[in-house]
Amino acid sequence: MWPEGAGCAVAFTFDFDAEEVWIGDDPANAQRPGVLSQGTYGAKVAVPLVLEILARQDVRATFFVVGRVAERYPERVGEILAAGHEIAHHGYTHRNPGDLSSEDEESELVQGKRILESLGARVTGYRSPSWELSPETIGLLERHGFAYSSNLMDDIRPYLHRRAAVVEVPVQWILDDAAHFWFASSSWDKKIATVAEVRSIWTAEFEGIRALGGACVFAMHPQIIGRPGRLSFLESFIEYVKQKPGVWVATIDDIAATVERGAR
Repeated sequence: MWPEGAGCAVAFTFDFDAEEVWIGDDPANAQRPGVLSQGTYGAKVAVPLVLEILARQDVRATFFVVGRVAERYPERVGEILAAGHEIAHHGYTHRNPGDLSSEDEESELVQGKRILESLGARVTGYRSPSWELSPETIGLLERHGFAYSSNLMDDIRPYLHRRAAVVEVPVQWILDDAAHFWFASSSWDKKIATVAEVRSIWTAEFEGIRALGGACVFAMHPQIIGRPGRLSFLESFIEYVKQKPGVWVATIDDIAATVERGAR
């Protein structure tokens, strides 16, 4: 299934949602600079540091970017593109498409794609801000020229949707940094995992997917993985994955294209 005789695929992906993750959750947060500063860190500090790591490791990644974030930080989008990484769609606002009307969902899809393309991106993929889809999402993706979705958790191998020419590149919460590192200040009851704990969890899942010949998709957020104590973990983990035999490290676009060619 994978090129060059590889036994599995790995993608390092980053959901660049900055302040919009908090605004999408509660519009009143737009007036709360302390809350928003958590996301501002991602754009202001973390994205450049993550790009430095990817450059040192000679790895191309996929950045799923919210349209409003691209409007607010076009220079960061430009830096991501200049470094050779893929830019993909992560909503115009950071709202669950399942909570939108069909008209609003399509409007968000079109508007976000237009903004990213105006900054020079070739947009072929979509990841919902909530990893949730509406009954119309896959059809909308096909209608507007998207090649892939990276939202569902029903497999470890990418596949072609039955009723649309859209490849699904599955994800899983276990490989998302937010599930382990994100502190919920609203409830004050979630422990922040240590780097050692996450390294152990990710290593086991990666090795399991590798043994089964699947695609291991790491989903990270600059404001979370880009904290100083986690950056060295990110770099060392990328090194660990790269040195394993039979591993193809690729963008989600490249993975989806391989699956689409195989389905012909």
